[in-house]
Amino acid sequence: MKKIAFIFPGQGSQTIGMGKDFFENSEIAKEMISNASARLNVDFEKLLFEENENLGKTEFTQPAILLVSSIANAIFKEKCNIVPEFVLGHSLGEFSALVAAGAINYLDAIELVHRRGLFMTEACLGGGAGMMALVGIDDDAVEKICEEQRDAGKQVWPANYNMDGQLVLAGIKADLESLVEVFKEAGAKRAIVLDMSVASHCELLTSAVENLKPYLEEYLKDEFMPIISNVSTEAYTTKDEAIELLSAQLTSPVKYKQSIMAHESKIDLFIEFGNGIVLKGLNRKITKVPTLNVSDMKSLESVIGELND
Repeated sequence: MKKIAFIFPGQGSQTIGMGKDFFENSEIAKEMISNASARLNVDFEKLLFEENENLGKTEFTQPAILLVSSIANAIFKEKCNIVPEFVLGHSLGEFSALVAAGAINYLDAIELVHRRGLFMTEACLGGGAGMMALVGIDDDAVEKICEEQRDAGKQVWPANYNMDGQLVLAGIKADLESLVEVFKEAGAKRAIVLDMSVASHCELLTSAVENLKPYLEEYLKDEFMPIISNVSTEAYTTKDEAIELLSAQLTSPVKYKQSIMAHESKIDLFIEFGNGIVLKGLNRKITKVPTLNVSDMKSLESVIGELND
């Protein structure tokens, strides 16, 4: 038997229409979308399938992505009884991983990440927060520049370590904008300030940490299968560890590539659950371990076919 890890994408993977193929072809998907709509009093059919502005708002983006990832995983589990060696998510995807690991019910998780999105938005409100994508520059060089600029009074931090040569920063948008040429002069091929009003995984979200903790305490189960932490790159399996690490995740960088590299030797295959192939694309640049994806019914059947070969 192949040793398999389940992985889950984060914010930025959303598109209008995601999950529609599951909804049209699976009673599980219909039921989960209906239950999620009732839980949040949000019409998830409209949010997911019709043009709207809410899907781009953090407090709606997060539950929408988690819901689609959880649907993909639930349909897969119904058809294929595989227990993964561990689960791992990118940023928000760590909460989808919690669902897959049996650490939290998917409806509780949907409410949890909805509130998480609200707390993140509130923490950044009026502060001019933003994020920047860097391409083609070493992590060490970025970290050094960020540290120097913080010493000079600017608020900029590494937020997502996606793969070698691709790193996302968070901080005050004006500070990030002022550093575009600095990063280019240091070797970055591209330095792009993103169209975002939230600064994820940095100290600007400190106020969100204490707001989130009571919901983690309420909803998480005591024990579950191994989840790889974005913060530590190590596995955790208990509620106490989860509360500490998921709270820290708000203000700490996502060590995605480091997590993959730390655990790739333990498995033969990654399976990504959710919209698109964001993590599959990153993994091609990080590891030689293959990644399959379940994003609709066709890809689901393809994955099951490969597993049965």
